[in-house]
This record gives sequence, structure tokens and C-alpha cells, in this order.
Amino acid sequence: MSNNSKKPTHYVYQVSRKDADDKGHWTRIGAAWKHQDNEGFTLRVDAMPLSGELVVRTPLPEDASA
Repeated sequence: MSNNSKKPTHYVYQVSRKDADDKGHWTRIGAAWKHQDNEGFTLRVDAMPLSGELVVRTPLPEDASA
């Protein structure tokens, strides 16, 4: 049961860090849509990284217009 909105509610990023203090290199690799029942997300990714972290975040104001 995914949200019918075509606009994603979140973006998916792959984050690579050199060490714990590094802010990391963030690459947007996909989008997510919150389910109508607020119990989950549908994710669509264009790449699946072999290392680093996957981070799901709400769009920043400048991303919301995209």
C-alpha cells in the first residue's frame, strides 16, 4: 500500500566515510515513498552500493521543487 503521490517523500543516499569524524561523500541513488498507513516505505534505487551506508532523508527545501 504505497502513497499514490508521484513526488517522493524521501530520498535515498549512499554515504561513504573515510573515518568516524568524516561527514562523508553523499550520493543520491534513489527515492522513497511513505506508505499511506505510515508503516513503511517503497524504495526505488538506481544503484546498490557494495560499501558505505544507505541513508533515507526527507528532501531539503531546494530538493522539494525538483
